[in-house]
Amino acid sequence: MTVSRRFSLGLGHSTYAAVFGVVSLGLILNALLVVACLPFLALLMTTDPARSWPLLALAAPLCAPALTAAAWTFRVHGTTVSGAAEGGVVRTFLAGYRATWRRALALGALITAFVTVALVDVRMLAETAAAVYVVPLLLVATVLACGVAVVAAVAIAEAPEARLRDILRASLFLAVTRGHLTIVSLVVLAAQVVLFTAMPALALGLTASASLYLVWANGRFTLRPVLSTADSDDVTHTQAAPAGAR
Repeated sequence: MTVSRRFSLGLGHSTYAAVFGVVSLGLILNALLVVACLPFLALLMTTDPARSWPLLALAAPLCAPALTAAAWTFRVHGTTVSGAAEGGVVRTFLAGYRATWRRALALGALITAFVTVALVDVRMLAETAAAVYVVPLLLVATVLACGVAVVAAVAIAEAPEARLRDILRASLFLAVTRGHLTIVSLVVLAAQVVLFTAMPALALGLTASASLYLVWANGRFTLRPVLSTADSDDVTHTQAAPAGAR
């Protein structure tokens, strides 16, 4: 066997191993996300959302810690040589869940409450004379809240000890000033929602972790002005955001 042949075989083996590791990470993470978001998913798939939206609004914040735990897993996976961490994907996900669930749950409750009130107001005002002025503002505020939530969820995973107030301020500033990145993340999530409505099994079993990975990577880039470039462990005071963003 020639040297070039042996080299090509070795390169192929390492490539296959890397691909297998990524696929394994994605599939296991999909299963963990389904389990962590089971109350919300069960309501969404077994009830009429138009009638059960109050219950969905109550269950939605429970998904926030799962999202921050997934972002935590991506971060650990990207900073370790052997993959997701010693102990595997499940242990890393659970560690991220324990480290972030309080702030993530608070974030989920705040954003869900804001979006729910805004959408209820849109429905109530849709047939009134004020709809032309108020409804667009409420819809823009809803989209902005979703964008802030995405950036803040990544920030919680990157800096779990930071105060939620500081995270929200920095996320609001960066979600607006780096609006093109925020829009990309929201488009990816919207595509995932559309896929879920058409093919739930495919969305939950295959594409969920891939979509969240894209959102996490985008959110991490958005947060670069306020994350420590050394280890990305600290969110700075929000007054540092404008200086870093210039």
